[in-house]
This record gives sequence, structure tokens and C-alpha cells, in this order.
Amino acid sequence: MKQFNVEAATEGCIKWIRNWIDTCCPGHKVVVGLSGGKDSTIVAALCARALGPENVIGVGIPGKGQDLHDADKIAEYLGIEFYRFPIGVLEEAYKDIFESIGLTMSAQTEMNIPPRLRMTTLYAIGQSLRGVVVNTCNYSEDYIGYSTLFGDCAGSFAPVRMFTATEVIAIGDYMGLPARWTHKTPDDGLPNSSPDEEKFGFTYKTLDDFIRGYAMPSQEIQDNIQRRHVQNLFKLEIVQIPAYDYFNEE
Repeated sequence: MKQFNVEAATEGCIKWIRNWIDTCCPGHKVVVGLSGGKDSTIVAALCARALGPENVIGVGIPGKGQDLHDADKIAEYLGIEFYRFPIGVLEEAYKDIFESIGLTMSAQTEMNIPPRLRMTTLYAIGQSLRGVVVNTCNYSEDYIGYSTLFGDCAGSFAPVRMFTATEVIAIGDYMGLPARWTHKTPDDGLPNSSPDEEKFGFTYKTLDDFIRGYAMPSQEIQDNIQRRHVQNLFKLEIVQIPAYDYFNEE
């Protein structure tokens, strides 16, 4: 059975980021939306290693009722430029406009507007500062469609999109990043929300073991995973991701 080679994965990803920028967007910085969670923290760290901290821009984009969740502290730790761009007033403006034209937002609409506003914000900042927006989704989230189309699943390139959530954490550990950020209980950061795994009905480790073929969960969980996978395949837009072998044969 193949086993994840964290050293090869990390060093290969850093090299790929550097080569991709040099080839596709020479002279550009990269823009990372910092949520305070593991994925954005580790992606920002990979980009800082690849390009130098001076070429990475972190953006904290709190919505209504949210704080920065340590995004500013993460940026300071990594030595990267940081901007705080609150979008609560924009969320409210959307609701007001809906009401003014006689429409009522569905709960799903209200939930998906913030991630789409965040991506609009990242692209606006990127284009203003000669920056390229980074997609921070991992393979586990993409596999079951746990992302917002044209929201957090957008971006010009996706350095960790081929790594499972478990593997992304291993990369963070390999780089020596603080566990308080890389091992934080994952959630969507929305007010009154619950951890991701409570929503799924299974853990990321269960999902990742299933994806990699390490262990099979119960049939019920397999069916749950595959249902989510099939229903959300349409979200996987074409985006540049690394392609290399980062596993060892045992």
C-alpha cells in the first residue's frame, strides 16, 4: 500500500508554486483569504516559503457577527502583508436590495453570499495589488463538495487541492506551524454554526481513509460519502493543481 510522503509532498508543492508563478504570472504576488483555519494557514505558509513572505498578501474577511479568528496573528507569524476587509455591511446591503425588489432570501442564499463576497474581495484586492488569488480547498472538501461554487472553491491555482485534510495537517506539522492553527477543529466560521464533522456524520479521518483506500467505513457512511461526491461533482471547475507522486510504496 502506498503511504503519504510528507517531505516529498511539501517540498514538491513549494517548488510547484514557485514554478507556476514564474511561468504563468511572473512578477505577481499571491493573495490568500485567511480564515484562521488550517487550510488557509498552511497554503499561506507554503506560498511564503515558495515566493518569500514579501510576495504573499493575507486578507481577513469577517462577515456579520464574526471576528478575525486569528487571521491577523497568522499573517504576523508568517511575516506577510495583511488587510482586514469586513463585509458585514455588504451582506446587509444584499438583504436590503432583495427586500426592495420584493424578494426574500432563502437560508441557502444567505449562507452562500458571504463566501462569494469574500472571493469578489480577494479578486478586487489581487487586481489592485498585482496579485493572484489562491484556492485553499483540500481534496477531502472537494470530494464531497463542501465548498461554495464561485466562492471558496474559486482561485487561479490550488496548491493543496490534491491533498486530503489529514495530509494537509501533516504538511503543516512538517513545516513546524503552530498546532493551535493547523489542528483547529474545522468549521465554516459562520455564526451559530457547528463543526464540519457534525454536519457530515463522519470524521475527516474516516473520509480520508476511504478516499485513499486505507480503511472502509460502514456501508451507511460509504453511501453518505458517495452521495455527496456525485451530487457535487459539478463544482469541480478547472483550476491549476500540482501533479506528482507524493506517496511511497510499502
